[in-house]
Amino acid sequence: MIAYITFGVDDIECAERFYSAFLPALGYRQEKYHGDLSYSLPQQPGQLQALPELYIKSPFDGGPASAGNGTMVAFEARSQKQVRDLHAAALAAGGFDEGQPGFRVSYGPNFYVGYLRDPQGNKIALFSSDPNEPGRDGQQGL
Repeated sequence: MIAYITFGVDDIECAERFYSAFLPALGYRQEKYHGDLSYSLPQQPGQLQALPELYIKSPFDGGPASAGNGTMVAFEARSQKQVRDLHAAALAAGGFDEGQPGFRVSYGPNFYVGYLRDPQGNKIALFSSDPNEPGRDGQQGL
């Protein structure tokens, strides 16, 4: 089980604008700790903490942050419309388009995804695979 994911950034304020443009709509709460950011899902009564958490912070070694080549974090949205809306919000908050929302031939017929880069260059996917929505062939899934 993945407990947390950390992205190193050089500009916390810029990163906060970007991640706060879409993570709260997916249920994440933001907290600040010693100048760094954490985003977590709410804990349900009687359950362990919802995982994974996302930490946005300056690199521990004091060096410049860099994006991992081939590294990506994907967040599941509730619908194709939410993917489009959150992709647009993240772009407006300083992100960069890495692939407009839509279906991809190499994925399943109901996998609807949009790709972004945060202001530091970290790659983010926002996706929905709801079988009750039309798939890439125009038909509903299961």
